[in-house]
Amino acid sequence: ASVVHRLDLDTSGVMVFPLSKEVHAHISRQFQERKVYKNYTAIVFGLVENDSGRIDLPIACDWQNRPLQKICHEKGREAITNFEVIERFAKDNCTRVTLKPETGRSHQLRIHLSEMGHPIIGCDLYAHEQALAGVERLMLHATELSFEHPITRKVISGRCSPEF
Repeated sequence: ASVVHRLDLDTSGVMVFPLSKEVHAHISRQFQERKVYKNYTAIVFGLVENDSGRIDLPIACDWQNRPLQKICHEKGREAITNFEVIERFAKDNCTRVTLKPETGRSHQLRIHLSEMGHPIIGCDLYAHEQALAGVERLMLHATELSFEHPITRKVISGRCSPEF
């Protein structure tokens, strides 16, 4: 078994482990061609105003502050994240959102939400102190992955509900 994709450090949820090199290559190609459906759940700091939206900000490596990434309109690669509010928690000043990335850049969800002014709670890379206070882990979970099975050609979906 080998992993075909990876989750950011501290992200929980669904992963794919092909059992042969051929299957690994087929599924990897689906990721590269953006044919894999990915859905994440996150708890973000603050009350997100819009019920849904699209974040389209290019991302590049921040070489002087590795492993951080940064928004860079000159050298960054296309990065698109769609979001939808699931629930707002006024008492706790946070929002549960569904995230559907169209691209898969390193730290994409973390940096996009931080740039939006709503960092993921528990994110030790892009969140401010308030968003880090009182939590023990990153509130980001890979909820669903769907892709075409390399042999049967049927769509395979894996789902895993978050524990937060």
